[in-house]
Amino acid sequence: MARPAAPEGPGAPLLIACALGIERLALRGGDHGGARGPVTVLRTRMGPVNAERAVRAALDGGPLRDAAVVASGFCAGLAAGMHPGDLVIADETRIDGTATPCTDTARLADAVARALPGRRVHTGPLTGSDHVVRGPERAELRATGAIAVDMESAATLRGALAAGPRPVAAVRVVVDAPEHELVRIGTVRGGISAIRVLRAVLPAFHEWHRSLSLPRR
Repeated sequence: MARPAAPEGPGAPLLIACALGIERLALRGGDHGGARGPVTVLRTRMGPVNAERAVRAALDGGPLRDAAVVASGFCAGLAAGMHPGDLVIADETRIDGTATPCTDTARLADAVARALPGRRVHTGPLTGSDHVVRGPERAELRATGAIAVDMESAATLRGALAAGPRPVAAVRVVVDAPEHELVRIGTVRGGISAIRVLRAVLPAFHEWHRSLSLPRR
């Protein structure tokens, strides 16, 4: 499979897509000082239909038409031993029986580990759902090989690539895990602030984005 084309030039844009207002506040409020070019944080609203529609509209011509795209926000962990505050870097996203490979996953995972030393980072398939996953369904999704699930990432990346070839990635913060089910967003267990983790991961997005123009070794 051919590697997605990277945007050209020092001013290449980056689009970070999320669903919730609280996610957008975190992603806009973090450190964007290391950005390679203009950064747009897009709130798509919840669900795969809204995510895909919003991203395709944002990339339909204009200054973002060649943007690299990162889907970010919160997710539910599927693997035993995951905890709120862990990070998930997708090597692919899955929706409706199709998979979208992500760009330079290993490089992004290294950047995330540097941005958040000591924080656990999981890499693997991120699956999509059109509803909040609870109970036995979590185990069913885990049996497919997925390590986490959310409602927007897979649809976001599908919409991004439908608008043209580009680098894509998905990075999520676990707020709900098999042994730590979330009742509501304000009760993340263990005293971990998912908002702070999400804000702190931004330099890793910029490092990944800057690396896209570097020659492959």
